[in-house]
Amino acid sequence: MHELVQEYYGKQLQQTSDLKTSACCDITLVPEWLKPLLANIHPEVLSRYYGCGLVCPPLLEGCRVLDLGCGSGRDVYALAQLVGPKGLVVGVDMTAEQLAIACEHQAYHVEKFGYGNVKFIQGYIEKLDELDLAANSFDVIVSNCVVNLSPDKLAVLAGVQRLLKPGGELFFSDVYADRRVPDSVKNDPVLYGECLGGALYWNDFLRIAKQAGFIDPRLVTDRPLEITDPELAPRVGKLAFYSATYRLFKIAELEDACEDHGQAVIYKGSVPELADEFILDSHHTIETGKVFPVCGNTYRMLSETRFASHFEFIGDFSRHFGLFAGCGTEIPFTKSQPTEGGAACC
Repeated sequence: MHELVQEYYGKQLQQTSDLKTSACCDITLVPEWLKPLLANIHPEVLSRYYGCGLVCPPLLEGCRVLDLGCGSGRDVYALAQLVGPKGLVVGVDMTAEQLAIACEHQAYHVEKFGYGNVKFIQGYIEKLDELDLAANSFDVIVSNCVVNLSPDKLAVLAGVQRLLKPGGELFFSDVYADRRVPDSVKNDPVLYGECLGGALYWNDFLRIAKQAGFIDPRLVTDRPLEITDPELAPRVGKLAFYSATYRLFKIAELEDACEDHGQAVIYKGSVPELADEFILDSHHTIETGKVFPVCGNTYRMLSETRFASHFEFIGDFSRHFGLFAGCGTEIPFTKSQPTEGGAACC
């Protein structure tokens, strides 16, 4: 599949408009705060963007960030502005044509930003251990609609686990299916290149993530994908696809269920541009100044990561009250039948 992807993204696609579905790109979803950052990026870099979501989590200043499947570098150059001159963004991609564009415009961005803090490496995201990247060296790892293109997704996540610092996170957007993708779709070169053929069934993704050591994956955002090409739509049959952003924390003590230890947090409203509320994931919007009950895993995701100084923490792990109310195993994505009952922890 490597050769197929390199051919599709290196030679067949020349600009964003060449894509045949909405799976890999929807510029209408760009938030307002990101638009000034994109305005600083070279037009040729922007024109070769094939991502499916947003991979810019908050509080990145001074961080070391790795972008898996960076392509022509759009996200790298956006993240470079967020980490600032004391941070570093490294982009990894296997497609020489894409990397050539990213590297060609490095000097342009140094002049635009007033500093240089990016690096590009050619390599495979399934073989991160073969690259000159030290273990436990990145605060955040991101990826934008690329993991689905990998033939060995477990190897990708295992490599990420090795490279992240304790308390670090993988924050990435990708494409998922509501069921296992049949071989007829997997082996279709166009559907694979359009990020559909390699999409994981969402529950298999959760299993692989846990196998790689990410015990409690958290869904941040999701949206259904429309197969807009009339020739491709019949070839996917009843499959439903979603673009979804997950965050996976490297925290050794996370439990495989949301356990209630009687804990709570109070958000101080101190993360830049997030004065009123902090969104950890799709089920945790924490208003400033309000006592917010959390499970033990959420407590650790806030207290053992770069977010710790922005919260007050109530309680510890000395008592246990059973499973946190509302946790379940339904399909996590937004659908026509909402989940019944109260607010869930995860």
